Amino acid sequence: MILRNYPFHLVKEENNVLEFQLNNEETFVKVFVLEENIIRVMLIEKEVSLDKSWLVAPGMDDIAKEGRDRFDISPFSLPAFTHELTDHQCTISTAKLKVVFDLNGMKATWYARLEGSEVEFAKDRKTQAYNLNHSLGNGPSHYLARSLNEQYFGLGEKCGGNDRHGRRYRMMSVDPMGYDAELTDPLYKHIPFYITRNTETGISFGLFYDNLSTSIFDMGNELDNYHGYYRYYQAEDGDLDYYVILGPRLKEVTETFSWLTGKTSFFPKWSIGYSGSTMSYTDAPNAQEQLQQFIEDCEKHDIPCDSFQLSSGYTSIGAKRYVFNWNYDKVPTPQKMADSFHEKGIRLCANIKPALLVDHPMFEELKKNHMFVMDKDGIEPEIVQFWDELGAYVDFTNPQSYDWWKQQVTEKLLEYGIDSTWNDNNEYEVWEADAKAHGFGKEINISQIRPLQPLLMMKASYEAQKEYAPALRPYLISRSGCPGMQRYVQTWSGDNRTSWKTLKYNIKMGIGLSMSGIYNIGHDVGGFAGAAPEPELFVRWVQNGIFHPRFTIHSWNDDATVNEPWMYPAVTHYIRNLIKFRTKITPYIYNLLYRSWKYYEPMIRPTFYDFEADTNTFEENDDFMLGQDLLVASVVEKGVFERLVYLPKNQDGWYDFHTGFWYQGGQQVVIPAPLDYTPLMVKAGAIIPTNDASIHFETKEKDERGFHLFPHRENGESAFELYEDDGISNDYLENVHALIKVRMISSREAIHVELSKEGIYQLPYREVNLHLPLGETRSLTINGTACMRNNDHVYTVSID
Repeated sequence: MILRNYPFHLVKEENNVLEFQLNNEETFVKVFVLEENIIRVMLIEKEVSLDKSWLVAPGMDDIAKEGRDRFDISPFSLPAFTHELTDHQCTISTAKLKVVFDLNGMKATWYARLEGSEVEFAKDRKTQAYNLNHSLGNGPSHYLARSLNEQYFGLGEKCGGNDRHGRRYRMMSVDPMGYDAELTDPLYKHIPFYITRNTETGISFGLFYDNLSTSIFDMGNELDNYHGYYRYYQAEDGDLDYYVILGPRLKEVTETFSWLTGKTSFFPKWSIGYSGSTMSYTDAPNAQEQLQQFIEDCEKHDIPCDSFQLSSGYTSIGAKRYVFNWNYDKVPTPQKMADSFHEKGIRLCANIKPALLVDHPMFEELKKNHMFVMDKDGIEPEIVQFWDELGAYVDFTNPQSYDWWKQQVTEKLLEYGIDSTWNDNNEYEVWEADAKAHGFGKEINISQIRPLQPLLMMKASYEAQKEYAPALRPYLISRSGCPGMQRYVQTWSGDNRTSWKTLKYNIKMGIGLSMSGIYNIGHDVGGFAGAAPEPELFVRWVQNGIFHPRFTIHSWNDDATVNEPWMYPAVTHYIRNLIKFRTKITPYIYNLLYRSWKYYEPMIRPTFYDFEADTNTFEENDDFMLGQDLLVASVVEKGVFERLVYLPKNQDGWYDFHTGFWYQGGQQVVIPAPLDYTPLMVKAGAIIPTNDASIHFETKEKDERGFHLFPHRENGESAFELYEDDGISNDYLENVHALIKVRMISSREAIHVELSKEGIYQLPYREVNLHLPLGETRSLTINGTACMRNNDHVYTVSID
């Protein structure tokens, strides 16, 4: 059915860009051939709404605060391509991708070029795909045909299951404290990207909309008999500017999107250690005493801790919070407090918020200089609800505001000994669409750039930290954000509610973020809002949390309790041992962080990520992979002490990390799930680096290296490369690092290991331990020499 004719014709082809015009109207479509597997489509009506992009930064660590020219495609390879034009259609082809545009409406059909064949993987809806001449209302729209054989993954931090098919989501950042992790939408982040996978063809592709306006993603919730099955994207404002990313494998889509939006920041090693936090300490009138008590309690209970997150109570005047204001009644000597944490090897991360209440001591100064988001007339600050009062948001598109923020971070935090910034409550809930932002000299409505404000907030904080301590790697946290936030911060799933259901669905929420290029993630362990977690739930939550890049126990419990490792004496020994196990596997997690930065690989992955050929892995489950080798089977139900786990099909099976038992892949197995440890499976052939030092609060920085070997049962060969550096400086940018290479060759009778070191970094250890699973009886040779174990299944060898 054709509702109306929209005839386009080709008017220009230059520098990998083809431009089409609608009749003689001021409506254009630009098609950019960027990579062999990436084509971009942009609809322009009269003029571009936003001529800069802050989200697209191919392979970059950072971009200018003013953004990149939206039409600058120089970072792309701009491959060879062909185009064929007839009266009715235009066909554009690269070596991997082909798209056919129907010139009546520019409706596209997409094909993957695979091994000499062309397979259709997507097509626009036949009955008008775009909002041409605003015939579909206001704002840009994109309608695609939908197949019942399609699965949809991504959209960042969203509730519910991994597959988004059949749901409708609103892409808008709000502050939904105590959200239902299965049902609540929207949440904190704006990630307009998702992956489509066809279950028949196995082809996956990504759709990314470079638009910062509030939008709807309907993934098949809506039906209309006149149009057949469809899905759509609809934004309230801005431009329709979308990227099609062909895999064809699902993992290739995620990693390409990560590359497209910029590198994951390579944070210091201490950033992945246990981080303590709670709102109650800094809310207390004797905050500094309570914070000091936390250090003493960590020492008393022998809990290794690498950092502490200072909640916003330290900024209070009365019952309200005022960013960059120190309450010296609560914290009489901030520098002395910071020193006391540093003496015990604990870094401090201070909470900061981007809105000033109307009675903030610095409010009038910023108001006078128009440094807030302004009202629709651009005259007065746009006053909004913020916490328990009214306030105004700092406008980070104003260079004066941006520089002011950096100065405050430096003078009020870094110079006091604070190590890091926690960029919080930065959803920018400004609901007057026509409120004005400075736009770096080109005034713009806030409705077009709301998610940009938190991105620039974290960038300003990041720059302040880099400039204050240029030899050290910054570490930052942010709650809200958009694609590109991974260049500056670690993030988490916000103010979750204490329940077994939250534990279950936060796992899936984290997978959604990882599939969307946001890799350095975690959740508030124990639950932020609600009552205190019962002891069993608390243990299970810690069991899950220690396998996430961000591991923080944080709370603001409704019943005035505090989530602390020692909150339940009966289970404190479980918590202690779990946190020590986290310290033990830090080399593995740090290696994953390095690979995220270097190779765009996610740390947290669904089981189908590396085992896509095994269709059983797409069944909804509560498992996830940490890297490509560890399958984490968290317990998410009360009273369960065995865990049913599906083991993906692989060449040579799986080991239970804790018991050493071996299982064939491609089957469901029941494994023990005690409170002592997290059920953890390891792929046969894996080599897992560990810290073999005796781990205690006082000695948590001591580092000795071990490798846990999980040999193939029959003939097999595998290799692992461990990245090592000082974990804190920027020397890695000058290639001051070491690579330890481990190669394992297994047969039915013997295991042969080749061990070598490359690089100029001087390791803090001279020997490594090699561990074999319990019950392993095969002989072991290392670099050609037969070895005798020094105790049960442990071998020590020099690395020099």
